[in-house]
Amino acid sequence: MDKVQAFVSEQLKTEVPQFGIGDTVKVYVRITEGEKQRIQLFEGTVIARKGGGISETFTVRRVSYGVGVEKTFPIHSPNVDKVVVVREAKVRRAKLYYLRSRVGKAAKVKEKV
Repeated sequence: MDKVQAFVSEQLKTEVPQFGIGDTVKVYVRITEGEKQRIQLFEGTVIARKGGGISETFTVRRVSYGVGVEKTFPIHSPNVDKVVVVREAKVRRAKLYYLRSRVGKAAKVKEKV
């Protein structure tokens, strides 16, 4: 194993959160302000997962005060404290980018029963 692979395998998280596209999740993110650290919550719908290994990311979308907000998080980042699944969804696509143009009830996804 070369040095890059050794470094990458050292940085991988042992417990990767299990969630899928369309799920509503709460992402607990560590925020550093000066010398203080706090945990900030970001709750929304997972619209995409990309990549693999150390560079795997997921995108979460929510509507805040009438404005759509999307954030992309690396799964193996030390700043992502934990990911909690609030609701599982039944979707038929790998990427839910079409939700960007939907408003209100049309932007909802079906819940898995």
